[in-house]
Amino acid sequence: MLIKELREIQRKHNGHIPEDELHALAARLGKSKADVYGVASFYPEFRFEAPPKVEVQICTALPCYMKGAERLYREVTKLAEGREDVEVHRCPCLGRCDGAPAVTINENVHAIFGGREMYDRCQRALAGEEVRDQDFRGSAQPPFRTDPYGAGEEKYGTLREIVASGNFDRVVKEIEVGNLRGMGGAGKPMLRKLKQTLDTPSEKKYVVANADESEPGTLKDREIMLNVPHCLVEGMALVALTVGAQQGFIYIRHEYKQQADFLRQEIALAKQAGLLGKDILGSGRDFELEVFVSPGGYVMGEQTALLEAIEGKRGQPRNQMVDMKERALPSFQGLWGCPTLVSNVETYTHIPLIVKNGGVAYKAMGIRGCEGIKWASVCGDVNKPGVWEVPMGTTYAEMLAKAGGVLKGRKLKAFAPSGPSFPFLPATDELLNSALDFPGTKGAPPNPVMDNGGSVGSGAIIFLAEGRCMIDSALNFTRFFRNESCGKCVPCRVGSQKMVDLIKELRNGKAKDYDYVDTINGLADVLKLTSICGLGQVVHKPIQSVLKYWKQEVEDHLHRNICPANVCFNTNGEEHR
Repeated sequence: MLIKELREIQRKHNGHIPEDELHALAARLGKSKADVYGVASFYPEFRFEAPPKVEVQICTALPCYMKGAERLYREVTKLAEGREDVEVHRCPCLGRCDGAPAVTINENVHAIFGGREMYDRCQRALAGEEVRDQDFRGSAQPPFRTDPYGAGEEKYGTLREIVASGNFDRVVKEIEVGNLRGMGGAGKPMLRKLKQTLDTPSEKKYVVANADESEPGTLKDREIMLNVPHCLVEGMALVALTVGAQQGFIYIRHEYKQQADFLRQEIALAKQAGLLGKDILGSGRDFELEVFVSPGGYVMGEQTALLEAIEGKRGQPRNQMVDMKERALPSFQGLWGCPTLVSNVETYTHIPLIVKNGGVAYKAMGIRGCEGIKWASVCGDVNKPGVWEVPMGTTYAEMLAKAGGVLKGRKLKAFAPSGPSFPFLPATDELLNSALDFPGTKGAPPNPVMDNGGSVGSGAIIFLAEGRCMIDSALNFTRFFRNESCGKCVPCRVGSQKMVDLIKELRNGKAKDYDYVDTINGLADVLKLTSICGLGQVVHKPIQSVLKYWKQEVEDHLHRNICPANVCFNTNGEEHR
């Protein structure tokens, strides 16, 4: 694979890819130099010049921004002034929102430090001290109901039973009865993808787990892979043998080094036990599984962009047919043109539980009329950010309580029910007492969060206390989308930048000479209707929710130069961003 070849060249040359090696690789693979350069230059992992002695990247996505990441960035940048052997950059979400502000030092992630402690750590690194990796285990606390195997019980019992009986129809039936949803955020029935891949004839089929967890506030898959990796491997094997797939990939973000190691160890153990590989448990069925480490980029969370990356191409979403949402396109034409089932880590992880205990029992694990269980994270202005496995139907107020309430006893102002892909919502009792759920659950009670455009999504809950500026927060989310746009389609590439510009004008009280609401709403309509993938289709959501729910705050910025956080008219050098 091209990505692996590029990675090996960069390792061989101590962190960069020389031009002559790039040309030699192109000749060896029978590709043009432009094609190989186009792939290498697309991904953040690859460099064409020797790396500095020390490289510090500071996450400035909203959860880290709320914990002083911008101040930390300015201070570390000042430390590095005049040092040609040091680079300091802002970077997008590192998946450590519970330990904000998160930082990478020479590609090793550091978190769970206060602002001054993190500054000291960066200072020591710049002084030449070796700053070691961290062990991040322990955010989510067992026992986990996701794991169907009790203490002392043999793992992979469900896979052994299904293979021995040959009753793979049971996997399909229980997933249908359990109404398993896609836990990556969309919440669509997993059964649809399963049946489409099963029913599409092909000599080769693939299954892929999307572990490219890169959206601000989202960190539940990180904990799943650390705590119950065997459930992910078993779930993928059950699906693969059911649909007839011979090869699988776990596509994982490159910052999750510890998770990737855990998964490789688990795969090796399963293979040693005859549960993966050739002729699994004497069934005549084969299934190989490997970990594919992403070379970077949030847009690879989109399922077709992820497939492009595995194939060794630029990780840009494919131009999908109009009815893709109904047909789940990769089921028909996925990896290398073959049927491919792509689903989220958590979705696969629930399958052993559902098949072992039955779909009816799984649905009954929910509360308040909701179905099943969910892993969810909480970060922002809370005392104890983290990840919890909870019954579907748990309320946002209950999640806030699990996180120890609002930081320093402050009053709650707003919350994002699932990161930047859904709107900000005001912290009213009605909304906070809504249940974590996906739309379409039969028998569930009314859900004000869904009525206002939200959903449990990926389970990435961010709470904002009184004193936070909603316009500034919306700008942070929109900058994230702007920075992570792959640039393939004009509406997203140009529209996301224009949306940032409009919010900056609003933030700085300069949008007085035109109807800013109509302008933003019009741009939002263009982005929704014409962007290729979901990134461009959600760029508008943060700011539109602010315009809807915080009208007085918007008017204060426009006409009175008043900001509740006192940040919008004192930009501290942020205007270039």
